[in-house]
Amino acid sequence: MATIELEKLVKRYGKVEAVRGIDLSIADGEFVVFVGPSGCGKSTTLRMIAGLEDISGGALKIGGDMVNEREPKQRNIAMVFQNYAIYPHMTVRQNIGFGLYTSKIARAEKNARIDEVARILGLEAYLERRPAALSGGQRQRVAIGRAMVRNPSAFLFDEPLSNLDAQLRAQMRIEIKRLHQRLKTTTVYVTHDQVEAMTMADRIVVMKDGNILQVGTPTELYESPVDVFTARFIGSPSMNLLKGRRNGAGVAPAADGDILIGVRPHDLVTQTGTDKVDGGLHLEGTVTAVEPLGSETLVHLDVAGTPVIATAPARLIPATGSSLACHATPGSLYLFDARTEKALGRL
Repeated sequence: MATIELEKLVKRYGKVEAVRGIDLSIADGEFVVFVGPSGCGKSTTLRMIAGLEDISGGALKIGGDMVNEREPKQRNIAMVFQNYAIYPHMTVRQNIGFGLYTSKIARAEKNARIDEVARILGLEAYLERRPAALSGGQRQRVAIGRAMVRNPSAFLFDEPLSNLDAQLRAQMRIEIKRLHQRLKTTTVYVTHDQVEAMTMADRIVVMKDGNILQVGTPTELYESPVDVFTARFIGSPSMNLLKGRRNGAGVAPAADGDILIGVRPHDLVTQTGTDKVDGGLHLEGTVTAVEPLGSETLVHLDVAGTPVIATAPARLIPATGSSLACHATPGSLYLFDARTEKALGRL
């Protein structure tokens, strides 16, 4: 295992700066997830760590050693790709052991490593099969096994679950997390899916336009986002935002307001009665769509031209086009500067 340190790391493609001097320290054994929209620089950063992209500026250290000029095979890291990158003409055993064939390890030791990795990943019954006979999840396990068998200092994952269906993604998230808890190998994981980031990471790195906006635990980013982008990117469904103004000790919606009022859909609850609740935020709007989810219902509203998502009890299915009131209690509101979009605190 090893620490990974990024010091003013830069990547340029001609005049375009894809990664803009970022700083980050990843602890030995930590599971860190880079998250952000397409083109934010997260995969480019991962590829620089792997040695698959040249570094334009700054320093990259693995285990305390500068590795800017080292070839990928000299960094003792293993990478798992989005498209699995396993060989269709080889068996599962051959694919898992591929990275060992040029090593000087004895054949018995190689086979023992392959068998142990297959046992950990539940692939023992498939060792003589070829990838065409495997499911998508099994192929991803083979790709992970090929990385594991080398006993690397760090694992790098580049959107490894994006080709899987929703149910299989959820299953593989748990399997990768359990694997990390067992091996305790430093892991850097890239995804655009904030659910993956929230459920898997020790710490999340939010990136936008080649910059790091915020680094923290999933709970820290969810409860204390530093700006509008992070607030909306972390959490599903996304945080509602309305323009507003301070109103004494509280706030109120206002089209010409100088603040943005943020409230998460799960904190904005529909009201079935006619009495308003004191404090917090009270909204009234027209129902534009309804999403029954079994345990609850998500209600989409038009509030004076602003789309808002609120939560209703599971059996409450408001009619589209009807009027509906909803309320968020004090303590659940986030305030942002309307001009800079930086966080101002909670209310």
